[in-house]
Amino acid sequence: MLVVNVAQNADAIQQQINLACEQCRRSPADITTIAVTKYVSVERAQEALNIGIAHIGENRVEGFREKHDAVGNQANVHFIGTLQSRKVKEIIDDVAMIHSLDRMSLAKEIQKRATRKVACFVQVNVSGEQSKQGISPEEVVPFIEELRVYTNVEVVGLMTMAPAITDETQLRSIFSTLRAYKEEVERQGWEHAPCHYLSMGMSNDFRIAIEEGATHIRIGSKLVGKQFE
Repeated sequence: MLVVNVAQNADAIQQQINLACEQCRRSPADITTIAVTKYVSVERAQEALNIGIAHIGENRVEGFREKHDAVGNQANVHFIGTLQSRKVKEIIDDVAMIHSLDRMSLAKEIQKRATRKVACFVQVNVSGEQSKQGISPEEVVPFIEELRVYTNVEVVGLMTMAPAITDETQLRSIFSTLRAYKEEVERQGWEHAPCHYLSMGMSNDFRIAIEEGATHIRIGSKLVGKQFE
């Protein structure tokens, strides 16, 4: 069985973050690393928290509840997967950020269930892959403008998932496109949508994502490994 040293992994990732930030003249302090704990136990998630990781991310409501109930007092627990409207009520009181707002019906349910402003990333399908969730880039500005009626929804940024490819030019194009749309929303000066953040970059492409403007990176296997499917 492969032994995973979370502390060593975190050090290696931090070195890559530092190099990426040096390359684009940014501060590593501006990068939030979210440990994606979907495929690991509560105990492995706890290892990440023990070395100073303050943010964990879950793709499923059941996993979110398990991790939050076990370690939520030590971590900011993000929801980073597709969120069914009917399950909003199960996470809404405890979620740090929702990274997958992609339809008006979901915003309506967040508005209905929340008792506070909920930080949300609007998910954008920049690559156009049919297997990916998210609105199209052209929909970003009108979609976010329409969200102004939902006072419990705060659009803090945009999120995308790049394809599982190694073509750096294509990856940079996807990430820089999302950054351009983020900046376009920022220019609107909307109170409900400050849109200062970019959630993009995972284990295989986070360094490129940082160089293209990522503020939140989602790292799973390279940080905490993978214990089950």
